[in-house]
Amino acid sequence: MGGRSKPASLGGASAQEPAAGARRPESQAEETWLHLVTLRYRRTCRYYGCGLVIPEHLENCWILDLGSGSGRDCYVLSQLVGEKGHVTGIDMTKGQVEVAEKYLDYHMEKYGFQASNVTFIHGYIEKLGGAGIKNESHDIVVSNCVINLVPDKQQVLQEAYRVLKHGGELYFSDVYTSLELPEEIRTHKVLWGTVNKLESAKKKKKKKLLSWTQWHTPVTPDIWEAETGGLLEPRSSGECLGGALYWKELAVLAQKIGFCPPRLVTANLITIQNKELERVIGDCRFVSATFRLFKHSKTGPTKRCQVIYNGGITGHEKELMFDANFKFKEGEIVEVDEETAAILKNSRFAQAFLIRPIGEKLPTSGGCSALELKDIITDPFKLAEESDSMKSRCVPDAAGGCCGTKKSC
Repeated sequence: MGGRSKPASLGGASAQEPAAGARRPESQAEETWLHLVTLRYRRTCRYYGCGLVIPEHLENCWILDLGSGSGRDCYVLSQLVGEKGHVTGIDMTKGQVEVAEKYLDYHMEKYGFQASNVTFIHGYIEKLGGAGIKNESHDIVVSNCVINLVPDKQQVLQEAYRVLKHGGELYFSDVYTSLELPEEIRTHKVLWGTVNKLESAKKKKKKKLLSWTQWHTPVTPDIWEAETGGLLEPRSSGECLGGALYWKELAVLAQKIGFCPPRLVTANLITIQNKELERVIGDCRFVSATFRLFKHSKTGPTKRCQVIYNGGITGHEKELMFDANFKFKEGEIVEVDEETAAILKNSRFAQAFLIRPIGEKLPTSGGCSALELKDIITDPFKLAEESDSMKSRCVPDAAGGCCGTKKSC
């Protein structure tokens, strides 16, 4: 199931209950999330994600959520990692952390745990060390439509790499652009907003939800703290496009930091239903996409291999959708490139696969997939277009992303 998107909106609207006639959840992770969607917590109106950042094989893992907000993703993950695992959420907004902490006991009792396995920290995702998060302390880092709101994206990725164990991964959903954003888009009064809203709210001395993006230029955490005095809570709003990363730049940053090449999981196009913004944006397009970045040593297979999925991963016992390019069925031989083979061998998925060089006889009861390695899809816009094309020939799916299956803003 991987990175299937949540039915929430880019405009910051709270997630809604599944519509009548919606499809049934396809995995334990999705079923858990749908359950939490229906709970009437006060934090429901404070959820601003753009995807479902629930990877597979989470039992006993230690997970860090960057920009955890009101804690919804953390509580879903807390059940999936189990009592021996742990989830830490970090958010720069004290108000969001306070909301999230109110439900620690509730979820501990709901899941039947003896002690809570969730911790929330007030801090900045580009300064994890300042929040006390140590080197190589987590198996997985997740983030849900937050990195695009931070000016120094390389520093965020660098910090995620630092705190990940070898074999760990950054699994995250975010907004990307089809080209490098020109100055007009990055500083547009709607796409980036205006500081006047901030000043007005400060004068009224009311606690309101504002966005990182409601400034003429990107704002660092230090500037935000100094200007607001903790009065205002930044959030991901509909005007979050001005800080989106050019999708090809992600691979450049990943290589520079030391991650494996980005693995595309899901993607959905974002449409702009506003004449003024359409004029400003011009040929630039936006997409909401989920990627996974693995941190592993360079040991392992250096050639293409054949692998067999042994099955048994909770919620994916018979079939594992690893990303947009690889689907593994239990007992079936699949040929993979050397990078994929190395990731499977050096990550938490190692025990779930039998990996052998091409040509070596493998035991199998599930047949054999075509061994011709297909072209790998790395472009989220291409994947989104192919997905839309397939969906247009099928019954519409009730689940969507931050603006629906084909997002609109």
